[in-house]
Amino acid sequence: MACALLAAGCVSNAPTPHGSVQGAEFGGQELLQSEGNRLAGTAMQANLQSLLLLADKLYRRNPVQWRKTAASREAALLAIRQAVMQEADEAAGQEPPEQESASAIAWPALQGRRDVAALALALSPDFTGDRVAAFVIACADTLITAHGGQRQFHYLSGPDPQHIYNAARNMEIALWILNTRRDSAGRPLLLANETGPAGRNLSFEREFGKIIGRLDLVAAHLTERHRRAAISFLQGMAAAPLLTFLPVR
Repeated sequence: MACALLAAGCVSNAPTPHGSVQGAEFGGQELLQSEGNRLAGTAMQANLQSLLLLADKLYRRNPVQWRKTAASREAALLAIRQAVMQEADEAAGQEPPEQESASAIAWPALQGRRDVAALALALSPDFTGDRVAAFVIACADTLITAHGGQRQFHYLSGPDPQHIYNAARNMEIALWILNTRRDSAGRPLLLANETGPAGRNLSFEREFGKIIGRLDLVAAHLTERHRRAAISFLQGMAAAPLLTFLPVR
């Protein structure tokens, strides 16, 4: 019995599996990409997926929003995914996946506005459309625009680190507006984070934090890469006289 209790205790203290890190399969285009290009592309894909996850979370807390444009929450989420991925594919000069090409859509509620102008409209107290869709699609467009209109990068098409840094700050501003701004009736624009007697739900904040952290990491890495390239060049120039072969006869 003592052995059985000991075994049960060991099992109960065993770590809970949380999955494992997954890497992308090798593609021929990687031969034309630097380490910074791969980092920027991977972060872009992760950030778009985070935005789609946020759309799902926001629709769950704000069902009135998806009812403005769709028959179900799933249909509304599919429409956002198609709009976001179409935007990403077109910006990268790629065709959208075949299963999405027929139903890929523009988002008319944004009135043709792009990036931060679209964000301002989506977070306006007077906006009457599906605010969840408008907000998520505007965030995605802001990120893609900050990366030079691309989501995959090569040696001659790396993004500007300052633009990516600015995008991170824009996400912080958007999150702050989402948490603090009220409509004309004094209600939050969207129900997101929740703290109160019923419990705490900060999953929105955490997901946005992931997006902001990835953007800052990419910006810092690209800035360091450019700085190190310049330093290496100067080091090579300074060390050149010391690397001259000496005569042996």
